[in-house]
Amino acid sequence: MVAPLPTGVDDPLRLREMLGRAASLATAHRLPSVVVGMAGREGDLLFPEVVAFFASALRMDDTILRLTRERVVMMLTDVDREGAERIVRRLLAEFRERFATLEDPPILLGFFEVAPGTSYLTVKQVLPTVFGVEASDADERSGSS
Repeated sequence: MVAPLPTGVDDPLRLREMLGRAASLATAHRLPSVVVGMAGREGDLLFPEVVAFFASALRMDDTILRLTRERVVMMLTDVDREGAERIVRRLLAEFRERFATLEDPPILLGFFEVAPGTSYLTVKQVLPTVFGVEASDADERSGSS
């Protein structure tokens, strides 16, 4: 029997599945996707609310995975990096308006564009880009080798 993951943390295999889906869309359908990393400050009580808001606002084809309490990865399909940045900015502005925060939540963002024709993606390629960390740190967090 597999031990359950801590509440609110997705299975690292789901991240690999997400990346496989992005590569599949890029190869089979020539569709771009963007993997977006969102990192909140440790202990930030607002960040989980932002994540829940994003999850409710994303399209059916988009995906959001929680890696840790303060780190989330999203895949936005059929959009390039510029479009993904507009979507994220718009959702942050809507969150701020809906919940009357004085300023945008303190979230670090990173973007990895999956261009049409990309046939294979790894966690080592994507996580260091979206979170600005060394590959060995990303491996440790995601459980990949």
